[in-house]
Amino acid sequence: MSKFPITINGAELLRAELQRLKTVERPNVIAAIAEARSHGDLSENAEYDAAKERQGFIEGRIKEVEGKLGNAQIIDPKLLDADGRVVFGATVELEDIEGGKTVTYQIVGDDEADIKVGKVSINSPVARALIGKYEGDVAEVQTPGGVREYEVLDVKYI
Repeated sequence: MSKFPITINGAELLRAELQRLKTVERPNVIAAIAEARSHGDLSENAEYDAAKERQGFIEGRIKEVEGKLGNAQIIDPKLLDADGRVVFGATVELEDIEGGKTVTYQIVGDDEADIKVGKVSINSPVARALIGKYEGDVAEVQTPGGVREYEVLDVKYI
């Protein structure tokens, strides 16, 4: 499996989720299974079935998060020296040439992407169009509504 990029913050979020799954969720579901077993016949016990299903989900998510952390290439945007070029981890201020609206995005890994807080996935059309651009360059982004042009106003590594 190949390495995938993730910011330090994204890695910390995954570690926190893994810790919560192992120390809170797993013990809770084990207790729920024990409680459901105490009610007798397991063949018609909906509580038991639900708890076992929840356990399967939690164990699967633990494996998934451990795998992601094991294959992560953790990148600290503050340590990047890309000479003003847009790269993974960069925070980019853009102006929509047509509408004049200004937006700021940080290019992050798939698991940390959240457009509501200005974080776009490295695999998104916006990020792919921006990678390699410098301040003053224009990026053409293919959107469902057609091609949009954005001018790169500023590139920061924060």
